[in-house]
Amino acid sequence: MDKLKKVLSGQDGNDDLNILQEANEASTLGWGTRVKGFLACFVAGVLCSVLGTCLLWVPRNGLTLFAVFYSLGNIASLLSTMFLTGPLKQLKRMCDKTRALATGIMITCLVLTFCAAFWWKNKGLALLFCILQFLAFTWYSLSYIPFARDAIIKLFSACFK
Repeated sequence: MDKLKKVLSGQDGNDDLNILQEANEASTLGWGTRVKGFLACFVAGVLCSVLGTCLLWVPRNGLTLFAVFYSLGNIASLLSTMFLTGPLKQLKRMCDKTRALATGIMITCLVLTFCAAFWWKNKGLALLFCILQFLAFTWYSLSYIPFARDAIIKLFSACFK
């Protein structure tokens, strides 16, 4: 709105905004809309994951359906956070030094889950990749809680001494 006022009043100078910043400015949502988008996407992700778990016991294709719906639930849950922070900021955070490995493993396991379910038709591998997705997504999520990863590492090191 401020930019529109500047243009209409003739005060629009040459701002040093690049194309990404302009696109980000043009697509900014209000906080209420962001929260609603986050909740809708997150709930859809949880529902997909729960549906996938229920479909696990369907004869013949149950494990494939589980892998697909569980993966779609993880994707929706990950996309939901982009409503809160914005897509560019979320992508930058995903590639931070502390999260890059977990992000890479999570995305790789998502892709490999679909490969195992559709192309390789190997249900055991699909289940293994779903488990690895869960672990990577959990480790990624813990990176947003201060000192949570350190606490988990200390807990496991104390348990295995």
